[in-house]
Amino acid sequence: MIEFTLWDIVRNLLLATRWTVLLSLAAFVGGALVGMAVLFFRISKHKWSRRLASGYIALFQGTPLLMQLFLMFFGLPMLGLRIEPWTAAVLGLTFFASAYLAEIWRSGVDALPRGQWDAGASLGLHYLQELRLIILPQAFSITRAPTVGFLVQLIKSTALTSIIGFEELVRTSNAINNATFEPFKVYGLVALIFFLMCFPLTQYARSLEKRAAAR
Repeated sequence: MIEFTLWDIVRNLLLATRWTVLLSLAAFVGGALVGMAVLFFRISKHKWSRRLASGYIALFQGTPLLMQLFLMFFGLPMLGLRIEPWTAAVLGLTFFASAYLAEIWRSGVDALPRGQWDAGASLGLHYLQELRLIILPQAFSITRAPTVGFLVQLIKSTALTSIIGFEELVRTSNAINNATFEPFKVYGLVALIFFLMCFPLTQYARSLEKRAAAR
């Protein structure tokens, strides 16, 4: 057993937290970009586009995230694509996030009255201009709270990437616990760090819900 002081444990966990935060941000930004593309297909006037987007969303919402990460990390190399844990983690979480964000934003689009589309048409705006200037700004405003709420879920989901070898907070805590044999202390600190990351976002999402309800 290796002797670790409390500060040694905290310092190593905080260093690993940087990678958890970076992974969360990369997956959220990537998921937002891919999710925007999926959203356009999901609300398209063409039936085949809507079906394609619906199938994509159903695939990533209907399968465990862990299986998606396994397919990225273990499956792609079998096709001749060498992939590192970081890349597999970002790709897996990006596709996972995109499916949920696309559906969250679609609910915002569907919540708008038909008159908003008609107003854009009466101003002579074409479809993309209607989306950019009228529909999407309102849809994003309506769905800010669930979007922030999903970010909390995404941060917690990064823990699964430890299984494919990505050195984030949970994998580092496993290594420290194996060296110190102090699971209560180590995992208690991990839980505290996740709480400190997620609780402010949860409170922010609740404040957004209250503001939306007060309108």
